[in-house]
Amino acid sequence: MLTSTPQTSTPVPQDKLLILWFDQIRLDDLPLVGGKNASLGEMIGQLTPQGINVPTGFAITAYAYRCFIETADLEAKLRHLFADLNVDDVSNLQQHGKKARQLILSIEFPLELTQAIRTAYQQLCDRYGEGTDVAVRSSATAEDLPDASFAGQQETYLNVNSFKGVLEFTHKCFASLFTNRAIAYREHNGFDHFDVALSVGIQKMVRSDLACSGVMFSIDPETGFKNTALITAAYGLGETVVQGAVNPDEYVVFKPTLKQGCRPILEKRLGTKEIEMIYDEGGSRLTRNVRVAPSEQKKFCLQDEEVLQLARWAVQIEDHYSQLRGLYTPMDIEWAKDGITGDLFIVQARPETVQSQKSAQVLKTYQLNQRSQVLLTGRSVGAAIGQGTAHIIMDASHIHLFEPGEVLVTNRTDPDWEPIMKKASAIVTNQGGRTCHAAIIAREMGIPAIVGCGKATEVLTTGQEVTISCAEGDEGRVYQGLLPFEVQETPLDNLPRTRTQILMNVGNPDQAFGLAAIPCDGVGLARLEFIIANHIEIHPLALIHYHQLRDESVRAQIAQKTRSYADKPQFFVDKLARGVGIIAAAFYPKPVIVRMSDFKSNEYANLLGGQSFEPKEDNPMLGWRGASRYCDPNYREAFALECQAIKRVREEMGLTNVIPMIPFCRTPDEGRQVLAQMAKNGLPRGVNGLQVYVMCELPSNVMEADEFAEVFDGFSIGSNDLTQLTLGLDRDSALVAHIFDERNRGVKRMVKLAIQTAKECGRKIGICGQAPSDYPEFAKFLVEEGIDSISLNPDSVLKTLLMVAEVESSLSGEFVES
Repeated sequence: MLTSTPQTSTPVPQDKLLILWFDQIRLDDLPLVGGKNASLGEMIGQLTPQGINVPTGFAITAYAYRCFIETADLEAKLRHLFADLNVDDVSNLQQHGKKARQLILSIEFPLELTQAIRTAYQQLCDRYGEGTDVAVRSSATAEDLPDASFAGQQETYLNVNSFKGVLEFTHKCFASLFTNRAIAYREHNGFDHFDVALSVGIQKMVRSDLACSGVMFSIDPETGFKNTALITAAYGLGETVVQGAVNPDEYVVFKPTLKQGCRPILEKRLGTKEIEMIYDEGGSRLTRNVRVAPSEQKKFCLQDEEVLQLARWAVQIEDHYSQLRGLYTPMDIEWAKDGITGDLFIVQARPETVQSQKSAQVLKTYQLNQRSQVLLTGRSVGAAIGQGTAHIIMDASHIHLFEPGEVLVTNRTDPDWEPIMKKASAIVTNQGGRTCHAAIIAREMGIPAIVGCGKATEVLTTGQEVTISCAEGDEGRVYQGLLPFEVQETPLDNLPRTRTQILMNVGNPDQAFGLAAIPCDGVGLARLEFIIANHIEIHPLALIHYHQLRDESVRAQIAQKTRSYADKPQFFVDKLARGVGIIAAAFYPKPVIVRMSDFKSNEYANLLGGQSFEPKEDNPMLGWRGASRYCDPNYREAFALECQAIKRVREEMGLTNVIPMIPFCRTPDEGRQVLAQMAKNGLPRGVNGLQVYVMCELPSNVMEADEFAEVFDGFSIGSNDLTQLTLGLDRDSALVAHIFDERNRGVKRMVKLAIQTAKECGRKIGICGQAPSDYPEFAKFLVEEGIDSISLNPDSVLKTLLMVAEVESSLSGEFVES
């Protein structure tokens, strides 16, 4: 294990030392050693004793850099050079940056500095062996501040294994303080070039070239959701992830229940990981990129226990820095796995600088008013919409051709691209994940970006008009043409509190973290059908009976979709558990009512493999659906998979705020049979706080509500089905659709009776149908009748909240402001 040992003390004041070892450094030494080195020292001193592995090393100090600059009178020469600098002129910037770096590299180090570096590196070699491999990392004194990100602007060199190499690349790090992007960033952010000094970290390498590495955030970097850690991973050294040269694996872990000892991996996305960076052993370079074998690309880099260990460390690091700074401080962390020892290490940590700076008092949302052909999809960065004409640029040497307001389309970006990125209306890349350079800079600049599209530079053409939407969840979409869209800003301060709970209908897990920013009391309806139709796409019985399927085409399609699963039914359980888990985590610990599957037979038949298992019914709306399926010998083994998923969410992930709800339950006896099936599959009502609700959507649910109350813990009125069955019409039939109206007097009488009976029986009752979202007067009626909760579509939540508060105020004469 790589640790740090204190060195012999010296009478020289610390701010006049050329070398400081990491274990001599704390975070408040940032002026001496820069942000990166100060953070490494802080972690080695304070977090290594808590079990976090951090590789040791030493810092060549900012004082050493200043001595070098002063000895050669470089400040005066560089100020003279920058007299006619214009960072908005790309050519001018490139010329001045090149001359500045050449000037620095032309001056030799003072002898004293050379000897100090030689002595320190030799001490590392004495400990780890001759030719110890190290990383040479720039660490600027204005870098890794909580409100400004200089990350990636200076250079890093990996697998340096000689004193000569350490000296050479330290010199190059000093020169990299004047890279084009660093010069431009300081100019745009008001930093004097000579108020910023550079320290260099010499850190023992972790042999991740033989294993894997990546980046993690202790916050969701797109939405600012605070309760998850995002971990990305790819084979080899971590530069490929940071640079966006690969599409990495992604893992999302829920922090609150992780702290309770649960295993809450909410999401695992397999990346393509086509290349890896390894040592160039026997070659002329430090490192080289090689292709990853196709069989390895299809595997996740990390085991689940390793994912959880990294997430625990992310929590520890976030907690430590938050306590140190006296305010919430989410972190941006780089990690590596040693392929020789198998140990995990943290190699860098810095404050996250985008979401942590946003106001929590204003909700800003983007919405497309119309859609067109989807040309490309990828990983969305941010939640905004941008548009313009596409401009494909494959090499940074051509960035001077880019015009403000265009959509930048390229393979990937690195810091050399930053001077034009801020001019772009949006960014689209072939490669990269949510922690790559393009994603980080786009977030920082507030520019929508879609990364990891695969073939953006082939599909799009320069001059083509496109709209870039990151406002529809994790999947970003490139649309043909310039589409109209809206931007809304809603103040969230001084919202009223209401007696009636205001819940939200949430179907798409990809949007859950963003929707969680809307003030509400939980989720009144999470439909399993959305997850099954969009994330699973396969009939559960086709997975259970995969080897008996006769249709070879269907078998081949299922084999492709489930290629990483030998146990096909487990694919269904995993996908369903993760979808439900993300929604439950987004609103935790508030209640999340999850309706078990309620497809009709014709809808089930449309799932892959469904034709072999579904009957053809004349009226599927009133046929084999909901509770009647769950106990039927022809379907109950599929219902068992749903139960396994809910059990995993509640027990393994620790999300006990999930309340399963049974749809279309015709009789109390049918309800008892369903509960028996649930208990058989590990979900006994009343154990571990498990409540089970029932949809109140049939006349029998209303007329026998007192008996249903003996079976279930609560009701949720489904106004759509209750309306059609009260009025005796098929809401799918265009011939009678004009009669359908939840505001009908007979329907309202049914709703009133349901609320009254539930109250008399001491059961909670809410509504999750469409009516309150569509008709404010219907929501008013519900409040007047004393309903416990109203669940609404996301775009109706805030306006209905204000209306409910007004109604309650008129009923009681007052309401309470939060």
